[in-house]
Amino acid sequence: MSLAEPEENAGHRIQPLVPVLAVVGVGLIGGSFAAALRRAGQVGQVWGVGRQASSLDEARRLGLVDRVVTLEEAARADLVLVAVPVGATGATLEALASHLGPHTVVTDAGSTKTDVVHAARAALGARIGQFVPGHPIAGSERSGPAAAFPELYEGRTVILTPLPENPPPAVDLVERAWRCCGALVRTMEADEHDTVLASVSHVPHLLAFAYMAQVLAAPDAALRLDLAGSGFRDFTRIAGGSPDMWRDIFLANRDAMMQETAAVRHALDQFEAAMRRGDGAGLDAMLRTVSQARRAWRAGQPESPDTTE
Repeated sequence: MSLAEPEENAGHRIQPLVPVLAVVGVGLIGGSFAAALRRAGQVGQVWGVGRQASSLDEARRLGLVDRVVTLEEAARADLVLVAVPVGATGATLEALASHLGPHTVVTDAGSTKTDVVHAARAALGARIGQFVPGHPIAGSERSGPAAAFPELYEGRTVILTPLPENPPPAVDLVERAWRCCGALVRTMEADEHDTVLASVSHVPHLLAFAYMAQVLAAPDAALRLDLAGSGFRDFTRIAGGSPDMWRDIFLANRDAMMQETAAVRHALDQFEAAMRRGDGAGLDAMLRTVSQARRAWRAGQPESPDTTE
């Protein structure tokens, strides 16, 4: 039987995988998680937690959540997804800690993991085993409850970085929940996650923000933007992401990112040197190597809408 299909027992539907889900931060990520589990028939009630009453009202109106609750109440759910900027994860877990039900499992959707694990240990103490760190590699430049949609995670990778203290059933619950959303789940160590994601997710966003800032600072910025075409649009699309989220990511993973930006700077130096020398052959060789590698990589990727991590 598929995990996305609730079992039937003597003509009666048994409990879904997650009887009560609490989502802290019902925006694109948290809202899409709730919507995907609801579509799969694997969630009973969905509780929403957030700072803005208007967003919570919108989430309830859109059917993403059934009830709006406090953090203390959310701590009694079967599964809690913390989908807040990584800089707010520690405070969120601290607020949950003393109210956690004995069998409540907590996971997160943060784009960095080493700092999140450190914050979780400080916040949860002896209850750290109830927290299973995770990161769905999916997103969009759009945000808020209205941006959520149940297909967001289909065919996308979700990385879990389980802790030694996690009991197998807790990890299994989080993994099965993500698989119900259509995601591909893999596990790795937190520091490995942060190093790899700095390269393929965090630095690309930093470059997009930096490039957009450079264009906007030009005296003829309005003319440049007026003449910008598809290349500019594609390259800067991810610079439309949440400033709060990316600020926290850049600070949380700055050591790994600075190593990667140094490597990017070296690559730029190589291209600049070839142009300065008028070295067409050398420039052509570099361009062809990169172009062929990009085409080969893209050929193996599933078709998906524009997303960002």
